[in-house]
Amino acid sequence: MKPNPAFLSVLILALASQAFASYIWIEGEKPSSGTPTKHSWYHDSVKKDSLSGGDFISHFDASQAAEMAYTFQADEAGDYVLWARLNPVRTKISVSINGAKKQEIDLSEATDTQNIASDGKPDLRFLAWVKVGSFPLKKGGNEAVFHFESENSFHGSLDCFFFDNGSFIPQGTLKPDEAEEHRRRQAEANRGWTPWQPGKDEFGESAIDLRALNERFAGEHGHIIARGESLVRSGDGEEIRFWAVNGPPHRLSGQALADCARMLAKHGVNLVRIHGGVYDGKTGALDDAKVKHVREIVAAMKKEGIYSHLSIYFPLWLKPGNEPGWREGADGDKPAFALLFFEKDFQEMYRGWLKAVLSEKDASGISLADDPALAGVELLNEDSFFFWTFGYQNIPLPQMTKLESMFGKWAAKRYGSAAAALEKWNTGHERDSAAEGNLGFRELSAMFTNKTLRDQDTARFLYETQRSFYKDHVAYLRKLKFRGLVTASNWTTANNDILGPLEKLSYTDGDIIDRHGYYDTNHSGDNAGWSLREGHTYSDRSALRFDGLKPGSEKDFSHPAMDTMTNLKPSMISETTWNRPNRYRGEAPLYYAAYGALQGTDAIVHFALDSADWAVKPGYLMQPWTLMSPTQMAQFPAAALIYRKGLISEGALIANVTLTLADAFALKGTTLAQKANLDVLRQADVTGTAEATGGIDPLVSYVGRTNLSIGEKDAKAHVADLGKYIDRGKQTVTSTSGELKLDYGTGILRIDAPAAQGASGNLGQAGSIGLSDLTITSDLDTAHIVAVSLDGKPLRESAKILLQVMTEEKSTGFTTAESGGVRTITSLGTDPWLIREPRGTVTFKRPDASALTVTALDGNGYPRATAANIGNADEIRLDPNTVYYLVEGK
Repeated sequence: MKPNPAFLSVLILALASQAFASYIWIEGEKPSSGTPTKHSWYHDSVKKDSLSGGDFISHFDASQAAEMAYTFQADEAGDYVLWARLNPVRTKISVSINGAKKQEIDLSEATDTQNIASDGKPDLRFLAWVKVGSFPLKKGGNEAVFHFESENSFHGSLDCFFFDNGSFIPQGTLKPDEAEEHRRRQAEANRGWTPWQPGKDEFGESAIDLRALNERFAGEHGHIIARGESLVRSGDGEEIRFWAVNGPPHRLSGQALADCARMLAKHGVNLVRIHGGVYDGKTGALDDAKVKHVREIVAAMKKEGIYSHLSIYFPLWLKPGNEPGWREGADGDKPAFALLFFEKDFQEMYRGWLKAVLSEKDASGISLADDPALAGVELLNEDSFFFWTFGYQNIPLPQMTKLESMFGKWAAKRYGSAAAALEKWNTGHERDSAAEGNLGFRELSAMFTNKTLRDQDTARFLYETQRSFYKDHVAYLRKLKFRGLVTASNWTTANNDILGPLEKLSYTDGDIIDRHGYYDTNHSGDNAGWSLREGHTYSDRSALRFDGLKPGSEKDFSHPAMDTMTNLKPSMISETTWNRPNRYRGEAPLYYAAYGALQGTDAIVHFALDSADWAVKPGYLMQPWTLMSPTQMAQFPAAALIYRKGLISEGALIANVTLTLADAFALKGTTLAQKANLDVLRQADVTGTAEATGGIDPLVSYVGRTNLSIGEKDAKAHVADLGKYIDRGKQTVTSTSGELKLDYGTGILRIDAPAAQGASGNLGQAGSIGLSDLTITSDLDTAHIVAVSLDGKPLRESAKILLQVMTEEKSTGFTTAESGGVRTITSLGTDPWLIREPRGTVTFKRPDASALTVTALDGNGYPRATAANIGNADEIRLDPNTVYYLVEGK
């Protein structure tokens, strides 16, 4: 394949510097004065080939700070921009130029962060480029002095720094006059791909700007409340769906936070889940600064019509040491699993966190409990008595003893005494002590496998204790005058067939039933739960084909987008995504939007917004969830419109399955259950084997709405004839409205609704795809092309249509070695993101198609200055560098 000259020039311009004045480059290891203290681990145990000039300067000394001076020459006087490549991790570094007052370097916007540790460990050994600021230099001799002043051993390191006119954006060790040739080589190596670099958005008029979908400010029409199966605004009763993100990045504040809020609103987001602790991770002591930042986030999002949902407690954020009371027996290493359900002192401290966040008033006299911009509060993230983490292996024995005593009292109330319960059960446990009134807990696997009377009673006790916590704390939030939504938790169980109904039922005193789910990629390697690293392995995996987790395995008919209601209450998925890397990751936004709308899901919260910029590695580590990528955030405009505006019709209630309380407590389980869909981080907590099997075809969720009713009596139950919609022979499933058809044999989703039409998946296999008002052709095996009406009219009549096109993504220089369908990462690559060049045509069938104007737009939705001959609406020829098109008529 010959290189595309147009693409080469685009990539080179995107990556290389523009014309720049002469630059001044100084190596950090060559100061004119200064005596830093070298530390063998900090200085020598690093990848020297990652350093400019093969070395750097570093300081690590608990007794004193360090100062290094550098003298250099400038050919011309003037203002110069200073960039420095230094350690951004828990450091405090200042600089002074030509004797001026020293200036602390703001490390919050560090870019091109690289782990230089020779063993790859994520500790202090990092380097990143930081744009320090603009400084006046004299013609001739100048001096720069760097001060290392960190609290931790005054540590700091400096690889190099340079001055120029600000046009060069550094990357790695490349100097400005070396960068262009490097970028040329990168362009040659990435033929068939185009860079995704929209540039700074000034938020002018844009075809993809969905800010107008949001209210003028969040809460303009009252609090968000649950009404029947839906969420509504209390002021006007209008139903609302939330297309949401976990975020914003915790480091953002001020103008950066405001810009992030505006960017999210533009892309169709109307809720953020603020997910982070407000306390010390060892003692639980309240952190006032974190509480203040929560309020800042809510206020910034409110201005852009974006609601907030608060999640402040996750056991993994709290690892207490051994102290009296709720910390007795803790080892400082294990999370506080299950403790919140029963430990009274801990619950009191927890209520203190809630009160501090919700009740304290701001300068205007408003508390978050009063502010309808705070849509919801989540009581507990990812913890349960019914998950594998519950047991003696994770919970300190002094704490388990408290729970054993509670269980003994519960059994005594039921049977007269703990001894009578043991006699009735005829099943013992090594921790049983009838004399002391304590009863032990069998393994969960034994409970859902054997289902003895003891197991049934144990499950009932755990359920009642867990539900009591949720019920009491819903009441506590109401006591604090919070009028928004309350969600209990969002977790899965050790066996969703048997224990899942009890878990969900324990949530029902809240307003909305929440859960989590990830689409994993067989990702494996050191710390794969929260990072991507060279040497990690993974498998590309398509959800449109229901690919098994491992290459060659059977199809896996389970997916986190499958959303069953509980007792016809509103539903929420507060963490979900397709993990990266995966060349099929671009399936996600349209998949969630289409099937979320079909199933009537009330909130879909994409995980996670770890940056407000299009960075392949926003922080110190490359994470598997990054949302600011072209296949994710860049597809939000059309996806958010489809989901929020209901451009796909809500499906009929196709399955309503019932389970009596008696049968739930007898551990008889349900036929309507799905797999947990855990990410790698929480898969590590699974210590047994039990997958939900159910009894109803899992493809029912791709047909219409489903519900599990759990109650005192049998409710009216039905399961429709699925044979009308599911064809296992042809491997297709069609929604009740006929607007969605999934061919999971080939891996193609067809969307054919009046105001939204398109196709997602292996378009090359399908040939010409004919829809009601469009025909789509492309030879790509993974592409996502959709047209949505922007004026609310059907596509056949609309005068303003967004055509959105996406393929697959990768970072520049990302490489793998493949064996048997498993890929080993050999290079993580760097900025910018690349997308495979779109190819194909889109034809509008309207009689006036030739009269419609088609404008190619850039990544921010503004008209492109240059674009290939894209034709008009009777045949739009997809441009290799264009994702958005505006189609307009009179």
